[in-house]
Amino acid sequence: MSDPRENSGSTVAKGKVYPSPEAALADITQGATVLIGGFAGRGRPEGLLRALVSNGVDGLTCICQGAWPQSPEIMDVAELIANGQVRKLIAPLGFYSGSGGPVAAFWQSGEMDVETVPPGVLAERLRAGGAGLAGVFLPAAPSDRFLGGKEVRRFGDRDFVFESALRADFALLRAEEADTLGNLIYRGSQRNWNPVMAMAGRVSIAEVSLVHEPGGIDPEAVITPGIFVNRVVLQAD
Repeated sequence: MSDPRENSGSTVAKGKVYPSPEAALADITQGATVLIGGFAGRGRPEGLLRALVSNGVDGLTCICQGAWPQSPEIMDVAELIANGQVRKLIAPLGFYSGSGGPVAAFWQSGEMDVETVPPGVLAERLRAGGAGLAGVFLPAAPSDRFLGGKEVRRFGDRDFVFESALRADFALLRAEEADTLGNLIYRGSQRNWNPVMAMAGRVSIAEVSLVHEPGGIDPEAVITPGIFVNRVVLQAD
């Protein structure tokens, strides 16, 4: 297809393909809930994160793997928190003990809430949200520290706890390739949280390295169908 960067001066989307991360995030509002793909700095939509920091919208609830500081070269959720844009963080691990960075500082000062959710539970809550379910019953461990008054039922010889589904206003994703219909192909570590988060975002935005016309990618390689993707933006050089 023609390179979307040829029209990089435009602020108008061509179908699902947006000319810049800033244009793709122009309608994000204060207090939005945002899913952010990636794990330990890999598979992150760094261009979209930079645009979100530049946008300055605050009061966000961010759902991600964690926000511990990475190397200075890696744009991460910690930058959003340091910029004072995050009201609540939902993650399996908000920060490492002894190296919490801005997450620990904002949490300890009471400026930000942190909800810890085990990674498997988080994945199932997102999957349920993407499937349109109210939630799922998951096995409850003895002395489960995450029960917190949740409904518990017994099925067979085991107790199960009800976990409500998670959906978000926006999902910021990183994939390797897309077509103009939004079908996504991932590469390597991009296949961490990105596929399940794509389904759970009301507006899912994918940052990619290459955009094809319809028919330009092998359908057998598509992991996230275009029905779950609302916007595509090309990664900056």
